[in-house]
Amino acid sequence: MEKRATLSVSILGSDLTIMDQHIKLLEDVGCRMIHLDVMDGHFVPNLTFGPDFVRNVKERTRLLVDTHLMISNPEQTLESYIKTGSDYITVHAEAATHLHYCVKRIKDAGLKAGVALNPATSLSVLDEILPFVDLVLIMSVNPGFSGQEFIKTSIDKISRLNEEKKRRKLAFDISVDGGAGLSNAAELKKAGVSLMVSASAFFKSADKKAFVREIEG
Repeated sequence: MEKRATLSVSILGSDLTIMDQHIKLLEDVGCRMIHLDVMDGHFVPNLTFGPDFVRNVKERTRLLVDTHLMISNPEQTLESYIKTGSDYITVHAEAATHLHYCVKRIKDAGLKAGVALNPATSLSVLDEILPFVDLVLIMSVNPGFSGQEFIKTSIDKISRLNEEKKRRKLAFDISVDGGAGLSNAAELKKAGVSLMVSASAFFKSADKKAFVREIEG
């Protein structure tokens, strides 16, 4: 039996001026989660939006809000994102000087805490933080822009993380972001992915309800 996963649709690359229409579309086709990529033009080259936008999205939808902070020094602005009402907040291991503090602060606020890794970052940086996280996000493209080609070695990285999760009897979700879609969903789920972020593959799909059904099983 094929494993199940939750789909989190990223609005990266979509038209933010019609955000209400995107939210309604996601709700109508059966999505349960929306992925918001916060970019600062420093940690990644692109620039998107800040906490006010995230809060506005949360106020307009019943969807779970999955906020991915692709920003330098997330400790400095973390409180403002916690106050948005996001259900998940993920910070990058490469960007947080005090990673344990960030994870603990998010969890103390009653939210799910995630840690993301760029494609070239070793899983070993997670050794001390894994017992505390709710989510590990494996970037399968270099972060910053939608529509990039999936980095195939990410499958092995996810498999190794899943084995470590089992070995240590931990319960965090494994997420993947970048180039994920129907063409590789089965392989990603088999490797251990339980939360799949999709942007361009979802928005380009002709039958979005079928897309959600196939990802989530």
